[in-house]
Amino acid sequence: MGKQVSLKEVNRLSAAEKILLAQDLWDSAADDPEAWPLTPAQRRELERRDKAYQRDKKAGQPLGVSWPEAKRRARRGK
Repeated sequence: MGKQVSLKEVNRLSAAEKILLAQDLWDSAADDPEAWPLTPAQRRELERRDKAYQRDKKAGQPLGVSWPEAKRRARRGK
């Protein structure tokens, strides 16, 4: 395929080729983190999580939960 691809050309691709094309598009979009700035709320949440992580690490607390515990919490909605 050339640099410009029409929807007609995309529709001629097999399902597997469409998936590969979608992956390539996703990867190329993700290559530029500056194109996806965080919202203020997202930045606050990341900072909150980082502070909690650093606090727990310094205190020698576990830095995560087991897979069974994560599933249990997810099923409970917490």
